[in-house]
Amino acid sequence: MSGPRELVDAVTARLRPLEIEANQSWWLSSTEVSDAHNRRRIAADLALRDALGDAHAFAEVRDARAAGEADDPLVARQLVVLHDAMASQQVPADLRAEMVELETAVDSTFNSFRGTIAGEAVNDNTILRVLRTSTDSAEREAAWSASKQVGTEVAAHVRELARLRNRAATHLGYRDHFALALATSELSEERLLATLDAVDQATGAPFESWKAGLDASLADRFGLDAEALRPWHYDDPFFQDVPIAAAVSLDDHLAEADLDALTLRTYDGLGLDVRTVLGRSDLLPRDGKSQHASCIDIDHEGDVRVLCNNEPSERWAETMLHEFGHAIYDVEVSRDLPWSLRTMHPLTTEGVAMMFGRCTRDPEWLISVAGLPTDAVAQLEPSLVAARRAALFVFARWVLVMTGFERALYADPERDLDTLWWDLVERFQGLRRPDGRVAPDWAAKLHLALAPVYYQNYLYGELVASQLHATLRDRAGGLVDVPAAGTLLRSELFASGASLRWDHLIEQVTGEPLTPRHLARELEAV
Repeated sequence: MSGPRELVDAVTARLRPLEIEANQSWWLSSTEVSDAHNRRRIAADLALRDALGDAHAFAEVRDARAAGEADDPLVARQLVVLHDAMASQQVPADLRAEMVELETAVDSTFNSFRGTIAGEAVNDNTILRVLRTSTDSAEREAAWSASKQVGTEVAAHVRELARLRNRAATHLGYRDHFALALATSELSEERLLATLDAVDQATGAPFESWKAGLDASLADRFGLDAEALRPWHYDDPFFQDVPIAAAVSLDDHLAEADLDALTLRTYDGLGLDVRTVLGRSDLLPRDGKSQHASCIDIDHEGDVRVLCNNEPSERWAETMLHEFGHAIYDVEVSRDLPWSLRTMHPLTTEGVAMMFGRCTRDPEWLISVAGLPTDAVAQLEPSLVAARRAALFVFARWVLVMTGFERALYADPERDLDTLWWDLVERFQGLRRPDGRVAPDWAAKLHLALAPVYYQNYLYGELVASQLHATLRDRAGGLVDVPAAGTLLRSELFASGASLRWDHLIEQVTGEPLTPRHLARELEAV
């Protein structure tokens, strides 16, 4: 009988080429929608999931993990990672196939769909431009409505995906997919719910006060009573970003910016090189391509790619820094680690990405990287501080909507989801639902279909970003243009990959368990 090391090596050897092919096929189907690419993606995903679903191999991994026979910590850790990856696939093959085919169809719809305004197809950048600049309420409503049209196209499929995922979860003995997803990602549902409640309590009153000021400003801008404001008056289709009226717009300062050059310059300042990633990436918008942003590590050997839809703006500058934060983590993970550990927990990579994304509102970055005049940044600085604080409030409240909705979705996929969505939006974000609107606006959020039960990683990521930034400030002297910060990140965080549990890694790097203390300090900033 083979030992734990031989078992891990055998399972990894089988999974490795299948995962690489699945990643390559995802990239193709996301950057160029076609029937051929979708068929290749379905075949690749099924092959990988079938291998992960191998009942005999899973039983061996499960038993070896439970027995604790591995005397090498890296072998023991690989057993944990493999177990969690394989556990969710221990379902009937026809159920796996049904989920893969439906997920691919929904993703293809999102990638190819373009909403229409007055009969003309428009991309997301156009919609966002209207919401950020127009003072015409009717024009804004038309743009906002266009952003939701994809929801009607996919809603039935998303609900069916929830049913299928629940069937898989209950087959495995879990309450529903929400519980399964947390259990196989080293997250406690009890801890998550406590964190969500703490965030709600900490942000509720100050957010309400802040938003009252925002609404007064918006009412004045649009010539309305505050009670007449509706979701299309808030600049972002989901109100997950701060409207310009309550922040500071850097779009004019970045109108001529080369976002590739800004990204390179940011990471060069830390001694971190993202040139290879930049050369492999797909960064400009076009038809038949996903309109979202993402980063993928194709092979855990250095083939890392970023997908964006850039145009010169603060939003896409922030997105580039965010996605290349994921990328540099993937690039710098130690190649001395076993292949299956050359990755990281979603909340740690989100924390790094969010920390870098915040740079666009950092005065040091605006001066030394973006090249804004010092006196101009000095004038902007009070607004930048307020904008950073507001961004944390707004995003925290948005995460409460998403996690609350997903938990309810998987608890009962048959419920009135349209009403539930607006109940949560009104409760946590303080937006008034459109009068008489009956539409599956929830389904327009891609994550519900294609990154299920992921949004809590963004919330924890904000905590990680604040705690990690505090560590870099204390131990390296800061982040922007501080090579010592790059060295610390490379050697103590990135290189470790998934060799440690996420919570153990954060404590090892920062010197304390993950805590909301550092984020709270930023929320209290005036």
